[in-house]
Amino acid sequence: MVAGDRSSRGRGYAVARRAVPRAPLFRALALTSASRLTVLSMRIGELAARAGTTTRTLRYYETRGLLPARRDGNGHRTYDESDLTLLRQIRTLQDFGFDLEETRPFVECLRAGHPEGDVCPASLAVYRRKLDELDALIGELQAVRAKIGVRLALAEDPMCELGGQGL
Repeated sequence: MVAGDRSSRGRGYAVARRAVPRAPLFRALALTSASRLTVLSMRIGELAARAGTTTRTLRYYETRGLLPARRDGNGHRTYDESDLTLLRQIRTLQDFGFDLEETRPFVECLRAGHPEGDVCPASLAVYRRKLDELDALIGELQAVRAKIGVRLALAEDPMCELGGQGL
């Protein structure tokens, strides 16, 4: 017990402080048929750290059905390397501007056992839709750019009614 420590409820109880051992990064290791080292089980904090995200995000993905909800005998969430692959796919797609729901076909493709999430027909359809969306946005931006270019040219023209003083 540490003298002067009080519980968070302020009842005056002394709190015993002890170092809580951190769980090892790898719970269990096994050799696969291809003789590669594979992580069989990670806890949520370990997966979040390796994926560069938060445990809160992982729980959210779980509620959205993007991340499996496996539990060990003590009720703790457990994950493996395939889950890390799913998270990396989701993060990459989000970095490209895909919303979370648009990542679902890629995740399902990986879960189906494909080495990449973008080889399934549903994933390819999402790519096509995203390219169409981007093409439309590029078209809109080009139209805005052309209008601004005309306005700039008029504003800079000394023969303009406003004498180049603005519009």
